[in-house]
Amino acid sequence: MTKVKVRLRPIVNRINLPTVLKTTILPGDSMERLFIATQIGEIFYIGNSGLRTFLDIRPRIIKLGASGGYDERGLLGLAFHPAFYSNGLFYLHYSIAGTQGPGARPESFNPNPCDPNTLNLRWTNRDKQYDHIDTVEEWILQSNGQPKKRRTLLNLRRPFSNHNGVNSLNFSPETGKLVLTTGDGGSGYDPFNLSQDDMEIAGKIIEIDVYRNTSISNPPEVTRFNELPAPIQETLTVIAKGVRNIPGISFQKYYNQYIKYAGNVGQDLVESIFSFVHYKPIPVTQLIQASFINSEPAQEGLINFGWRGWEGAFPASIIRGCSANPKLDEKTIAYYNEAIKTAVRRLQPLTSYYHKDPRPDKFAGTAITGVQAYMGREIPAFTGSVVFTDLARKEESQTPVKGVLAYTRVRQDCKLNDFSVIETDYHFGSQSAYYVSLGTNLNQTRLYLGVYGSMKVTDFNQGTVFEIVP
Repeated sequence: MTKVKVRLRPIVNRINLPTVLKTTILPGDSMERLFIATQIGEIFYIGNSGLRTFLDIRPRIIKLGASGGYDERGLLGLAFHPAFYSNGLFYLHYSIAGTQGPGARPESFNPNPCDPNTLNLRWTNRDKQYDHIDTVEEWILQSNGQPKKRRTLLNLRRPFSNHNGVNSLNFSPETGKLVLTTGDGGSGYDPFNLSQDDMEIAGKIIEIDVYRNTSISNPPEVTRFNELPAPIQETLTVIAKGVRNIPGISFQKYYNQYIKYAGNVGQDLVESIFSFVHYKPIPVTQLIQASFINSEPAQEGLINFGWRGWEGAFPASIIRGCSANPKLDEKTIAYYNEAIKTAVRRLQPLTSYYHKDPRPDKFAGTAITGVQAYMGREIPAFTGSVVFTDLARKEESQTPVKGVLAYTRVRQDCKLNDFSVIETDYHFGSQSAYYVSLGTNLNQTRLYLGVYGSMKVTDFNQGTVFEIVP
């Protein structure tokens, strides 16, 4: 891979944690505007005279950072309808205020292959034992310029506070449907194996047909597809399962079809970027019917990322320190039977990077936070490639902390490809710089990077949005 150096050009600074970066054209406007959604519930856009507020839903957002400041809830998704310019419709995914629960388990989860009781846990008492409720809503920009909520598409109970997805709403240019990427529900190691269960909404990539009006403006709070009212079931199809946590999905036009890219956050070993072209989504009604008669539906063409049996290209492993040599790790396969079961059906990653990597031209990663296709010409080495961000390098010698930009591309033979770290010119000084989001414009010719100076969402106004330029 060609080594590339880019500049980071600041666009906006001193904002709260920027979770979504994307552009659209406002009704009656003549140019694309960059929109920035912050985790605490603000949505801004770049107007002619600087930063302007589009919508502020902070009162609707669950109280964040109660247990120390780090939090994966909040405003997580923003998507504009393909016909937003004429119909004003847009969509939000966020964690609802006042829905804090005790969580599905009081203690952290560590699977033990020697104790089968730890490998097949069940999420019981779901109506009481949950962490919070996420909602997916349809809003409209009214003719007076004020946004207004129209209806709720989904209300989802989440077992834990983490793995709720980020940049979780995007429209598919292939089907015109709204795509929701849901994490596996959180904790670690997917304790209830929700991601592989066909009835669980967690751990899936789902298409929502927003053109179908279900006449249900406020659906029930659910965790499983078969708990949804039939009219809502009929609007949903499943693209993929076996998801741990995805920072959105990106579509890249390639001749008369689209390459889909998605990053899957790893557990302890590896971060992965997946790509696929062909898939066959399964209607949720078909999954429910198969479950009702206790049979497995035909899943030819359904994408399976392999979690929890697989972490990228590796069987999911429990990593412990090696007592004989503290510099070494002991790795034990966490779910051997599940790794075998999904070995053939799962999708191989396009590329992976590791939490420990001794190679001088690579880096030790923490968590993948953004994946975007780039079709511009200003940075020729990127054209036709996919760019991704990691939250923070793990190298012990590097202080303060700084995130990572890198890129890769699909090989002609579709085999696992290498990646290259992208060098940047920007000096953050003594300030930490966590790379929290990556965005692009409508025709994927520009890239935007969201950076935050703290891991705590309650440390306010430490965010900067950059454009990545040659």
